[in-house]
Amino acid sequence: MAPDPGRLRLRTATRAVLGIGSAVALCGLAGHSLAAAVTGGLAALLALFTVTDATVRDQVVTTAALPAAGFPVLAVAAGLHGHPAARDAALLAVVGLGVYARRWGPRGHALGVFAFMTFFSAQFLRTTPEQLPGLYAAIALSLAAASAVRFGLWCLERDAPPAPAVPPLSGGRGLSRTTTRQAVQATTGAALALLAGQLLSDERWYWAVGATWWVFVNTTSRGETLVRSFRRVLGTLIGLGAGVVLVVPLHGAAVPTAVLVAVCVFGIFYSAPVSYTWMMLSVTVLAGSLYGVLGVLDTGLLVLRLAETGIGALGAVLAVLVVLPVTTHATTDGWIQRALRCVHACAEEAAARLAGSPAADPAPRVAELEALLGRVRLSLAPLVHPLSPLRARKARARRVLALLDACAREVRGLAAVAADPEASHDERLGAACRRVEASVEALTAHRSQGHRPAAHHSAVHRSQGHRSAVHRSQGHRAAVAEGASPLTGPGPALAHLHGLERALADLAAPLHSSPRATLAGV
Repeated sequence: MAPDPGRLRLRTATRAVLGIGSAVALCGLAGHSLAAAVTGGLAALLALFTVTDATVRDQVVTTAALPAAGFPVLAVAAGLHGHPAARDAALLAVVGLGVYARRWGPRGHALGVFAFMTFFSAQFLRTTPEQLPGLYAAIALSLAAASAVRFGLWCLERDAPPAPAVPPLSGGRGLSRTTTRQAVQATTGAALALLAGQLLSDERWYWAVGATWWVFVNTTSRGETLVRSFRRVLGTLIGLGAGVVLVVPLHGAAVPTAVLVAVCVFGIFYSAPVSYTWMMLSVTVLAGSLYGVLGVLDTGLLVLRLAETGIGALGAVLAVLVVLPVTTHATTDGWIQRALRCVHACAEEAAARLAGSPAADPAPRVAELEALLGRVRLSLAPLVHPLSPLRARKARARRVLALLDACAREVRGLAAVAADPEASHDERLGAACRRVEASVEALTAHRSQGHRPAAHHSAVHRSQGHRSAVHRSQGHRAAVAEGASPLTGPGPALAHLHGLERALADLAAPLHSSPRATLAGV
């Protein structure tokens, strides 16, 4: 039920069904085995799901590079079935390197995921070295089919403006770098899951490692990982219930199973941006459908999958709590600082555009701000979760989100005013932009230095002292409502800038007080 602006999720999910369906159909027409068709379908799904570069050209390059990461890993996995110790060591190395590769942005992330899932699929299908030529051909054919749909038949990305690149928080060098710490955490968690999973099942232990891996994908802090672990187990539990009702009665029948797989693929892509729980429900039903086609599905297998998923999630939780933990506060702090600096950059670009600079354009900054706010919401998700017992922090996090959303609304309005060629400049705009800059400097300097310098403290009070100007700006809004053109004159721009000042001034309380203090006492 989440909003779907431009029906983007709907179109992306429909395209995924077409791309993956085309890949599997071509594998069948080419005479590939069922295992090869499943491997090819998985490759197509990963190419459509994980390749998220900012431009179409970069997406094409990353998609073309996927076999370079997957083929060697598949060969190693196929050759080590009879050597459990070497197989386990190789898998843990793939986990660590796959997470470490995130430091190179979306391309590194996609290649790392593809490499891991290639190893995972080799365990899932019990791939042997004799099958490698056929599997390589099926993967190449499937990637070509998925690319033809994505970049040729229905290129949604070409019609949309390039998505702003939001690199991960680096956090320094060595073990102080977030991606390095996460690589160590993921490897440790995977090792725990592997050992416990093998004690539970010699054949399906890889489910536990897969659960650990996917818990770490797109998370940064221990709080995010805890929430994602909970949602993974919950989604798997609901999905297993759905599997008993929908998958088991089919007994692997080809046509109804194919329809159910298509529905699951649609559900994965449609729900992934908004609900990890619902995405996991779709993934679980999809996996059950594949086991049904392979003729090994029964209720006991579904229960085993739930147990292995729980073990994997527990391994991830223990790793992030004990091994080089990255705190939720530190991660959230970093994303908030970047969002605030982007707010100032948006206001600065808009003011320059209103001053007559043809090179100034706030639109890209607004898009970047939206992406950064998405990361802020993700990092704050553990604190605003309904089950969070930290009531003071929950209230503070909700207040921060509300005020940052208010900043985004004012910035979008300011950008709309600046986009009008008839909008005029007023000296008050420059003064207001300077006050916005002072407010942002006060907020970000305190966060990075761990104390509040006197100059920045006074800057916060200066920005708070301009709240009366915010009330005066209501007169500008009234003038617009009474018939003035909404995109001419300084009034609307001043109104948005004063609204931005007020939101930034109000952010001082939740950001500068003790995390455990109640907002009422600030």
